[in-house]
This record gives sequence, C-alpha cells and structure tokens, in this order.
Amino acid sequence: MKKHILLSALCFSLITILYSCQKDSTPAPGKTKTELLTSSSWKFSSATVGGADASGYLQACQKDNIYIFVAAGTGTADEGSSKCNGADPQTNPFTWNFASSETILHISTLLFTGGSNDFTLVSLSSTQLVVSQNYPPYGTIVVTFVH
Repeated sequence: MKKHILLSALCFSLITILYSCQKDSTPAPGKTKTELLTSSSWKFSSATVGGADASGYLQACQKDNIYIFVAAGTGTADEGSSKCNGADPQTNPFTWNFASSETILHISTLLFTGGSNDFTLVSLSSTQLVVSQNYPPYGTIVVTFVH
C-alpha cells in the first residue's frame, strides 16, 4: 500500500513538473510601429519604380544619408559622408508622425528632391523600413531603408 501511495505521489509530482515546464502558448506581443521605427538609425538600401531598380537616379549624396527617428516625434537627418551641397549642415532636425491608422509616415523634411513629405508604409520590421509615394511623372517609387 505504501508503495502504491509513493508511486502515485511520484507520478503526480512528475506530471506537475512536466506541465509547469511547457512553453507558454501565448506569444509575446510584437513591437509597435513606433518602437520599430525608433529602435535604430536607417540608411538607404534601394529604390524601385514599377519593379525596376531606380537607385541609379538618386545622387550618391542622397543615398548615404542616415535617418534617426525618436519616439517623441522628432528626428535627425545626417548627411552622411557626402553632402549634396557642401554648405549644408551635417545634421538637420525634423519632425515625424504616423497618420491614417499608422499607414502613412509624415516627415517634415523632404528625403528626395521632387518627393513629398508623406510616405505610404509598405512594411516595417526590426531590420527594414519600406515606404512608397507617388513620384510624378514616373509613378510610384518604393524605397527601402535598412539598419
């Protein structure tokens, strides 16, 4: 009888231990778009128009710029190693915000000559920011930035 009780207690303890070691089936909540955008600086990676590479149409001084977004809705554009105009300051402050249920990224400064301040958010991850905007007369330009 003692063996039966001891065996039952041992089995119960083993089941309890194994059950408590199972992984939590509830995934951790993902980062918000603001957290992803402000987690690190962003640098130009590529640009396409109609699926064709358009990076060659951008000046080298635009491609090396670094953008830093701060959660408070401010940011800094760093000219990188080459400036389009040598008299320009190395860094320029800007403001930013999400609009339209976080599908539009509004930046107070132009990132590219001829562009606008509003970008449609195509995708945003911990390593990549992809935005698009209408770029007349060429069509929609899709720009990718990476950390």
